[in-house]
Amino acid sequence: MKTLRTPAELIGARLVAPDRRSELEAVAARYAVAITPEMAALIDPADPDDPIARQFVPDGRELERRPDESEDPIGDAAHSPVEGIVHRYPDRVLLKPLHACAVYCRFCFRREMVGPKGLGALSSDALAAALAYIASRPEIWEVIVTGGDPLILSPRRLSALVRRLGAIAHVKVIRFHTRVPLVDPARITPALVRALKAKGKATYVALHANHAREFTPAARTAIARLADCGLPLLGQTVLLRGVNDDAEALAALMRSFVENRVKPYYLHHGDLAPGTAHLRTTIAAGQALMRGLRGRLSGLCQPEYVLDVPGGHGKAPIGPGYVRQAASGCEIEDYRGGRHIYPPGP
Repeated sequence: MKTLRTPAELIGARLVAPDRRSELEAVAARYAVAITPEMAALIDPADPDDPIARQFVPDGRELERRPDESEDPIGDAAHSPVEGIVHRYPDRVLLKPLHACAVYCRFCFRREMVGPKGLGALSSDALAAALAYIASRPEIWEVIVTGGDPLILSPRRLSALVRRLGAIAHVKVIRFHTRVPLVDPARITPALVRALKAKGKATYVALHANHAREFTPAARTAIARLADCGLPLLGQTVLLRGVNDDAEALAALMRSFVENRVKPYYLHHGDLAPGTAHLRTTIAAGQALMRGLRGRLSGLCQPEYVLDVPGGHGKAPIGPGYVRQAASGCEIEDYRGGRHIYPPGP
């Protein structure tokens, strides 16, 4: 089975009904579509609320744009001094060598930039200019390689990129953001794993997953290949309505990360990308879910709930608060909802 990229292929694979063809074609004319065999095999066509389908199968509601939505909801363009670079924080930059992915998520905040009609891959000259920008700024301590998904690059191209980053003395950390180990695990070969490591640098891999079912046996093998080579693994999740916005589903996902040696890192509130309102929750709902995780799951399973502030102002933690000022000190709320004065009285 090949990656499904057209409405006709989705219908042929019986993932959607034929009577939805015109709806899907309208969405596919605007936004990229790709569902790998691994993800297609997880979809239950009989379940109209299947959480894997909601992530990857086009939906006519994607063409319903709200006034507060934006083609660049987190302000990448405002912080892009040269092509391929986003420099939002003082000590780190994003490097986007390409704008293609193994799968295209229906909630993607870069959906206007990725795919066959997107920004494409950096040319040799553009990549050289991006690397020169990093090399000329000694305050840059970390480079986050993203896109698109950098792990769809060949091991040869990844190795060349890592070597060039590794040659920049002040860059100490290289971090890759990817969905590939879960959605296309066969790509995680020994050669690719070797390509990610730079001598004298710390390499991290941040894995994006939104539902526990994504951790298939093949995905677990691919993740183990990364972990066994000593690469620290972080987990990233987007809070999505109908996918992981209940306590049971979110807990199962976080435990799946930890069971596979991946530390949950961020739980992202959905960005204001065009046509994604049907997948977004409220912040209050997210805070309630985080309260549900606290104390009931291991501390290893606790991500930080964050919002990328629209306009390019960076991430802000938006999790629930547990401390209130009181007349005699602070009032602390425990995970059961009990309240305690700190420091305690005599």
